[in-house]
Amino acid sequence: MNLFELKDKVILITGGCGVLGGGIATYLLEQQATVILLHYKKGPLIEKVNELKTISAKVFGYVCDVVEEQSLQKIAAEIIKNQGKIDVLINAAGGNKPGATVGIDQSVFEVDIEQFKEVIDLNLFGSIIPSLVFGKEMAEQKQGTIINLSSMAADRAITRIMGYSASKAAVDNFTKWMAVELAQKYGDGMRVNAIAPGFFIGNQNRALLTNEDGSLTDRGNTIISNTPMNRFGDADELNGAIHYLCTEASKFVTGVVIPIDGGFSAFSGV
Repeated sequence: MNLFELKDKVILITGGCGVLGGGIATYLLEQQATVILLHYKKGPLIEKVNELKTISAKVFGYVCDVVEEQSLQKIAAEIIKNQGKIDVLINAAGGNKPGATVGIDQSVFEVDIEQFKEVIDLNLFGSIIPSLVFGKEMAEQKQGTIINLSSMAADRAITRIMGYSASKAAVDNFTKWMAVELAQKYGDGMRVNAIAPGFFIGNQNRALLTNEDGSLTDRGNTIISNTPMNRFGDADELNGAIHYLCTEASKFVTGVVIPIDGGFSAFSGV
């Protein structure tokens, strides 16, 4: 038996049009999984699906909003009808907003509460609601895996990103809570885990970490100086942990948050 077999697994990815989610989708297709992307905008979704079809024909896309339960329920019914099952859900949708971040010359008292709520909605409820909708389908099968995307911001008081940090800390707690709930009530075939990426350069944080000439900003330098591997991560360095968590190789693993951070979470700074 190949404990790491991914062939024919049906894997859903929210946020699959992003840098990290898209990289994960590419890798899983290369491993012969069936990959279904969920995204809220039709144009980017079609573009991404067409791009990924050059790797494998087993990629599909659905337009939906990860924080709208009815939208997800409709998609879940279609996926079960077309694919017959859901093996894995990867909650990669997420992000931040300027108003939920404390600017360099601002104080915490100037945070935009409405944008703070939007960040909580996207990162936390954007993981909870898909987990409940698609997790229900898995529970009926008594078999399924949910993988959330946490962050180093969940465990550390990383300056400025107030809303993002709060939401990702809640994702950690939800991951553990849901793992216990599903295992106790639906058996050992149900698992919920998370990965916590360290610092990867994406579209949302590029300007915070690098200058136009490619050199590091002060914030970028601070992060690198606290990362023992002395560099940012590459998107494909998430794939090993994702592969492990999707397969039978991790069948006795649930309720954990795996750091993928170049040693950032282990380093004391001295």
